[in-house]
Amino acid sequence: MMKKRSTLLLSVLLGVGTILTACGGGDDEASGEGDSAEFAAKMVADEGGIDDRSFNESAWNGLQDFEADYSESEVDYIQSDSSSDYQPNLMQFAREGTDITFGIGFLMLDDILSVSEQNPDENFALVDDIVVDENDDPVDNVASITFAEHEGSFLVGVIAALHTETDQLGYIGGVDSPLINKFEAGFRAGVEYVDPNIDVAIQYTEDFNDASLGQQVADTMYGNGADIIFHAAGGSGNGLFTEAIDRRNQDEDVWVIGVDQDQALQEEEWADVTLTSMVKRVDEAVYQVSEDTMEGNFPGGEILEFDLEDDGVGIAETRDHVSEEALEAAEEYTEMIINGEIDVPETVEEFETFADSL
Repeated sequence: MMKKRSTLLLSVLLGVGTILTACGGGDDEASGEGDSAEFAAKMVADEGGIDDRSFNESAWNGLQDFEADYSESEVDYIQSDSSSDYQPNLMQFAREGTDITFGIGFLMLDDILSVSEQNPDENFALVDDIVVDENDDPVDNVASITFAEHEGSFLVGVIAALHTETDQLGYIGGVDSPLINKFEAGFRAGVEYVDPNIDVAIQYTEDFNDASLGQQVADTMYGNGADIIFHAAGGSGNGLFTEAIDRRNQDEDVWVIGVDQDQALQEEEWADVTLTSMVKRVDEAVYQVSEDTMEGNFPGGEILEFDLEDDGVGIAETRDHVSEEALEAAEEYTEMIINGEIDVPETVEEFETFADSL
């Protein structure tokens, strides 16, 4: 059995607007520390890149904040152009003797397992999946960082249900997978808990980096009557914002619910169409695991779950467009989830059971 640890997050507020430094491939330009650094924490980004306004960017913000707080540290990243780059990029940092190497995203699961087995004396962490060997045993030199995405998604589902004027909502997912299903299940559960008569259209793009496809899906959903759409589609979700802005310019009252970061802060135009965002503190998780490792407490072989109780997920701080009624409901349901009064489903199948029990 792998140890599960609920971790209290740091109270550090990481700046969303951190300036991104272009580097990669072991380049020391990111930190300016070079080989003199006493501790190195580095990450391999997926194809979305560290300026994806979402998942990778949040992780990179966390590393940069860590470097700012610890002058003896060095941080860096390598950008992956395709999934075939994951393994060689992870291997590059391992061969450099990096103190901890992060793989950003569940799509790197197989690659980080392979590289960690080839480099048993190096430390790794995977964001968004659980790393086990062929016998389903923990891998001692890999920390698994997970989040309770379904809990945060429940709250934005509540907010959407209390704001819709058409009783039609949408959810756009990226790759259809257990992780992205958690966002769907939680969102639908929050909507269902408020009003089971509200319809939620569901579509997956099967791609995290196709903004044009995301816009096409959003166009269809808005065209069919949805007035609020929640996305968990990475860069494909950027097209949702484009479509919402276009429709708002035609006086259509449509909204977006963002994901991972407070997406109202990502672009000036996005602020006007973003109702709220389901925030997932990848930045704080990466910061904390880096700090623990530097202090000699690398959590190898553990599952670190960041949930609603320890602020690992939640709703964005930007709340200009959210009604007091919705905020009060979100606060009430947060306490109910933490206290175990609401057991938020993590899968679509669990959602169906949840809906039947209401």
